[in-house]
Amino acid sequence: MTSKQIRQTFLDFFQSKQHTLVPSAPIVLKDDPTLMFSNSGMTQFKDFFLGYKEPKNRRVADTQKCLRVSGKHNDLDDVGKDTYHHTMFEMLGNWSFGDYFKEEAIAWAWELLTEVYKTPKDWLYVTVFEGDDKEGLAKDKEAYDFWKQHIAEDRILLGNKKDNFWEMGDTGPCGPCSEIHVDIRPTEEKAKIDGKTLVNADHPQVIEVWNLVFMEFLRKADKSLEKLPKHNVDTGMGFERLCMVLQGKISNYDTDVFTPLIAKMEEISGLKYGANPDTDMAFRVVVDHVRAVAFAIADGQLPSNSGAGYVIRRILRRGVSYAYRFLKINEPVLYQLLPILKSQMGAFFPEISKQEKLVSQVIKEEEAGFLRTIEQGLVRLANFIESNPNLKIISGEVVFELYDTYGFPSDLSRIIAEEKGLKVDEKSFEAEMKKQKERSKSAGTFKKYDWVILEDDTEEEFIGYDFLESQVKITRYRKVENKDGEFYQLVFQVTPFYAESGGQVGDTGYIENPIEKIEIVNTKKELNLIVHLVKELPNYPEFPFNAIVDKDRRSAITKNHSVTHLLHEALRTVLGTHVEQKGSYVGPDYMRFDFSHFNKMTAEEIRTVEEMVNKKIQEQIVLEENRAVPFKQALETGAMALFGEKYGDVVRVVKFGTSIELCGGTHVKNTGNILVFKILSESSSSAGIRRIEAITGETALNFFKEQFVQFNELKALLKSSDNPIKSVEKLYSENELLKKQVEQLLKEKTVHEKSLWISSQISINGVNFIGLVSDLNNATVKDLIFQMKQEDGRFLIIGTKNEGKPTLSIGISDNLTKKFHAGNIVRELAKEIKGGGGGQQTFATAGGNDISGLEQAIEKAKELI
Repeated sequence: MTSKQIRQTFLDFFQSKQHTLVPSAPIVLKDDPTLMFSNSGMTQFKDFFLGYKEPKNRRVADTQKCLRVSGKHNDLDDVGKDTYHHTMFEMLGNWSFGDYFKEEAIAWAWELLTEVYKTPKDWLYVTVFEGDDKEGLAKDKEAYDFWKQHIAEDRILLGNKKDNFWEMGDTGPCGPCSEIHVDIRPTEEKAKIDGKTLVNADHPQVIEVWNLVFMEFLRKADKSLEKLPKHNVDTGMGFERLCMVLQGKISNYDTDVFTPLIAKMEEISGLKYGANPDTDMAFRVVVDHVRAVAFAIADGQLPSNSGAGYVIRRILRRGVSYAYRFLKINEPVLYQLLPILKSQMGAFFPEISKQEKLVSQVIKEEEAGFLRTIEQGLVRLANFIESNPNLKIISGEVVFELYDTYGFPSDLSRIIAEEKGLKVDEKSFEAEMKKQKERSKSAGTFKKYDWVILEDDTEEEFIGYDFLESQVKITRYRKVENKDGEFYQLVFQVTPFYAESGGQVGDTGYIENPIEKIEIVNTKKELNLIVHLVKELPNYPEFPFNAIVDKDRRSAITKNHSVTHLLHEALRTVLGTHVEQKGSYVGPDYMRFDFSHFNKMTAEEIRTVEEMVNKKIQEQIVLEENRAVPFKQALETGAMALFGEKYGDVVRVVKFGTSIELCGGTHVKNTGNILVFKILSESSSSAGIRRIEAITGETALNFFKEQFVQFNELKALLKSSDNPIKSVEKLYSENELLKKQVEQLLKEKTVHEKSLWISSQISINGVNFIGLVSDLNNATVKDLIFQMKQEDGRFLIIGTKNEGKPTLSIGISDNLTKKFHAGNIVRELAKEIKGGGGGQQTFATAGGNDISGLEQAIEKAKELI
């Protein structure tokens, strides 16, 4: 079977068992503060498991794109080294939300594997939870007995809590699980060693292929367990591993999931996969990483320097680094694999086809940028080694700085060191890496306590489209702790507060009653819950409150949100329909809009877009919204949906004239309420993405007032009320003339200064020494030193005191480098001016704070010679 057939067979099988097939959720998560990426099939269903939302269908099946490269589930460093770890992988899964349980899940898993996929029964082993006395958990006898109906008892193995008790996280639903393992070793090896001894022993050919999780407990913050009122089933089968088994391979990379990508890499590199362990590892890294990066970008996550974007950039750079080091490819290569990836996966995941151009362009530009970083890093490291001629060990701090600040791979630093006969101080490097991880962990610390339930209300109604004030009751609350301190999260049965989502910031305001008033500092979404952050818990949380949104702040936010829709339409009109929103920030102070476009906008384009938006504002277009439109119907009416967003079956459509978008944010009732729109800047956000920052409403009016004041002040300064531009042009012309005159004077002075330097030259131990304090600027001094050190035997040390700061510059003729090293000398002499510096063997500089030490530094240089 081909991989496409294997995937389709799984979905067809569970559809025949009355499961509703759902599409994969985006690989990048937006409303889950605990995760950056979907790292398992169950991620998109957490609302249902946590009881925050009622499922529409009790039986569901899908294939979910997953990424395990951060946090607890981090496989990145293993990818490429073996034949079965991946960054991105597909998880085939079937789910029961309070419907069937262990018996059906076990029976269907066995039926699919052995009767449909025809996996030999004597290849299979299953594991069952053995129980845990500390937790007070008994052996999962129920699952054991169901398995006995299908498989011999000597193939049912007992597993400990680590392997056979699945937990969502530190808190949340959990339960025993049964893993299905398959032994694909050759017959002769099976005869030598019993397969059951290799289960969960990291054998590459005795592997877990399917995990059936039976959620029947809730893990609380105090680590205790309580029974769930409804039992759920969560299963996950690794698609790539399944393909390996069914296609008779011993490596995931030998299946048709990866072989077309590897074939393309063989064509590009001129090397053969299977010929060399190092190049084989590089092939695996590249073909794995391009999948992760491509799907993340297609789902809306662009490479960046923070958060999820940093993770994607790190994966991409690891792929480029391996191609550069082992495959000797020093040009962008990952983007060339996109057509193959599209043909393989486009039918099941249409986003990779629809976003192909953007994904390809972003990856190509990111690759080119990182290759430049590698070249710059090689120069930096070479300069460091050259300026330290007695070096034997490169400090870990230097290697870490190259890695952390400049993105230069630490492995490359090791290779260069080895070529130069040097070593890297691995202990200090690991110490720096550990510090970084601790800093990152500290910044991301987020502790949550158990919810205190006041009213069992699973659905929370948002009424903020129509009301900014409402009577509310707190249905649940809990304490949370993060790097900023201690907070409480409150949930109401209804709320006028908008939760941060879709780029729009969360509302602030307060709740009050006759007894107390509590400030709400932010409103966020946690899965399906709208949580209101407060710094103090109400003394009487069970009492009713009046919830009041900050009206002025909300008004400014809605202006900025509505204008993003008008801007989006204007950009598509002016630049072309390839323009799509790729991110936004909508706050009370300004708005930011990221969009796909590969060129810098011209001044004329910016002006045209701005005029189009302001024209829409002046037309006072009334908001038309429909809050319950079937998703497909909304798209048929021309509404724009954003890639990377997860939409439900029913969506909200926001329409301002010809601008129609799917949107859950808050908006003005009439475009005239926006008042005015002003673009402040247009710049590059990342490869293939442009960014516009703009203001509206009162903020824009204040901006124009300030500009007008400054304009009048400028006219007064220029003493020109009629034509200030002409006055500035005249000033500019006069300034250019004066600059030329100054340059000519400086040239004449330099000629004189050179004569002065030559006349001051003295001979010390056969060295022509020139040392003095000059009033030339540092750039001119450098040029003059480089001219004069061309003559053999010269040692120059020149002091300058520009803008009240002392500088020492040292130049040494090439034939004196066996005796002197400018960088080392200037470091020592810099102490005289209370400063520091360094440089190359023939030229170096140092800056300081004590001008009086310049003469002493020159005298010390004489003593040195």
